[in-house]
Amino acid sequence: MKPLIDGHGRPIGDVRISVTDRCNFRCQYCMPAEGLPWLNRESLLSYEEMARLVALLSSMGVHDVRLTGGEPLVRKELWRLVEMLSGLDDVHDLSLTTNGYLLKSQVDDLVRAGLKRLNVSLDSLAPDRFFQLTRRDSLAQVLEGLEAAEAHPELRPIKVNVVALKDFTEDEVVRFADFARRTPYVVRFIEFMPLDADHAWSADKVLPNEEIRRLISEVYPLEQVGRDRHGTSRRWRFADGEGEIGFISPVSEPFCGDCNRIRLTAEGMLRTCLFSMHETDLRAPLRGGASDDELEEIVRDAVWRKELKHHVGEAGFRQPPRSMSRIGG
Repeated sequence: MKPLIDGHGRPIGDVRISVTDRCNFRCQYCMPAEGLPWLNRESLLSYEEMARLVALLSSMGVHDVRLTGGEPLVRKELWRLVEMLSGLDDVHDLSLTTNGYLLKSQVDDLVRAGLKRLNVSLDSLAPDRFFQLTRRDSLAQVLEGLEAAEAHPELRPIKVNVVALKDFTEDEVVRFADFARRTPYVVRFIEFMPLDADHAWSADKVLPNEEIRRLISEVYPLEQVGRDRHGTSRRWRFADGEGEIGFISPVSEPFCGDCNRIRLTAEGMLRTCLFSMHETDLRAPLRGGASDDELEEIVRDAVWRKELKHHVGEAGFRQPPRSMSRIGG
């Protein structure tokens, strides 16, 4: 089958699939304290519907699949979906992004079902500050989940994602550098993006990754390794060889020119950019009896119109109505 290519000549190789909009945390940069109205069960794509779409996408060259949420592990028996997707010949890389709270009890089943890689969102290593940001007293459970994942050598690399917030993360930076040096995890700092449900984002709340690198280098000198294979993360290692740090800088150093990614929301809306103002409904044709050929035509048309770049920080930028938890990380 012909590869899936957008109107700017970029081949699409990566799909992020949100399996639920629900989450057991209330992170300040993502969700209000009282939460959000959840989708009802009938609105969500079934695992079988997701697997059909992934089979179609992967046959067009979208070989990398990441499961996200909300918090994906709150969806019942997620290992069943992992098993379906890992059994597809054209899916070459299957990964999961989670807050880690339920990881300890589920990681054995997920690995057995075929999960290959793992990203855990963790924004503070101090219990009181973790509570301040997530509104949950759950740091110990997240760290236990990471340790349980580490016990599976086939689950590599394990990445720890830290959203960097000005006037908060500065105090965490060296603590996370120490963490990266004494564990096998790759710690990655991600700049705060305008995807919060409260729409309170502003440029002065972004802690640029350049500043984080400076703070780390004052204690532990860093040397650049390069970019990861997906082009989103710039990799640095500690000069003495003790571990690695990554920096994802969508605000200060956008990587739109290399973007090979599309997203599928929990209710089956195809999004071609995190900041898309428009979506393409795949659930309706899927449930209306569309053939694979018809679905392929819908997908190709939507992807052809993929945005050239986001416009964060530019005059006239509008934040999308969906928050991160309703898009999928």
